[in-house]
Amino acid sequence: MSKHHQGASVSRRTAIAGAVAAITPLRRLVAATPARGAAARLILLGTAGGPRPRKARSGSAQVIIVGQRAYVVDCGYGVARQLVLAGIPLRQLRHIFITHHHSDHNIDLGPLVQLAWMSGLTTPVDCWGPPPISQMIRDYLRYQQADIDVRVADESRLSLAPLIKTHEIRGGGPVVDDGEVKVTSAVVPHPPLDMALAYRFDTPGRSIVISGDTKESEEVVKLARGADVLVHEVMLADRVAQMLKALPNRVQLARSVVSHHTSAEQVGRVAAAAGVKTLVLSHFVPADDPDIPDDEWLAPVRRHFTGRVIVGRDLMEI
Repeated sequence: MSKHHQGASVSRRTAIAGAVAAITPLRRLVAATPARGAAARLILLGTAGGPRPRKARSGSAQVIIVGQRAYVVDCGYGVARQLVLAGIPLRQLRHIFITHHHSDHNIDLGPLVQLAWMSGLTTPVDCWGPPPISQMIRDYLRYQQADIDVRVADESRLSLAPLIKTHEIRGGGPVVDDGEVKVTSAVVPHPPLDMALAYRFDTPGRSIVISGDTKESEEVVKLARGADVLVHEVMLADRVAQMLKALPNRVQLARSVVSHHTSAEQVGRVAAAAGVKTLVLSHFVPADDPDIPDDEWLAPVRRHFTGRVIVGRDLMEI
């Protein structure tokens, strides 16, 4: 079997959850424990692209675990429950990174922090992302102030607001280096938004890049150069019109979707140019068609990229 047909390193928990590596013709799970001593774990929490809730995929989110710290990237709908299903205690939440302010990436930012607090979080959480992330957190806390006040008074909890530290990112470059993980951002093209980000996580023994939402991007290529893992959004452009056929604004919406996402073939070009070891497809557009076979996602990618490719599934650990 060639290298690019090898499966993901998927935990037993992931296998039970039904996460399918889906990079062999038989679409078999490849059950294995991560390498002994591996410092960083990557779990795909939600792999859907777009704001509408789906049956088979949760909203866009992933988590990187280093030691006892959880670094969450994006907060699509259901992220807190997905962390629980993945076996990650919410009180381990340490950093949240938002790629951009489309609702399928940030709608559960406030709820994640509040639910972690109600689950025993007593340590600060740093929230990073483009403006106006600070205003968004302040507005959310006002929205939930009645509940927060009751729980502080009645349950002897710490106040929530002082635990949340917001940081607005206005360009590419170093984001944070906490001694365990070094995070770097790059500005990527995702119109009509002025600011959308990709993130690279350099951890002991492993480098992971999350593309966020983007058109085919030289910025992603540069950020992901030589990375161990690139998690990249993916689109089948010829399926978009079918996905939107029931909507009254389908023509305008289809034009918008195709213009600011990356096709499967383009993803292959990006991964090849960056020289990454493993490419993980996620943020699927369309995300609500269970009849799309994995080979339909993979074939365009493999026209350009001969490395290891994984068709992502919710709760898959890589």
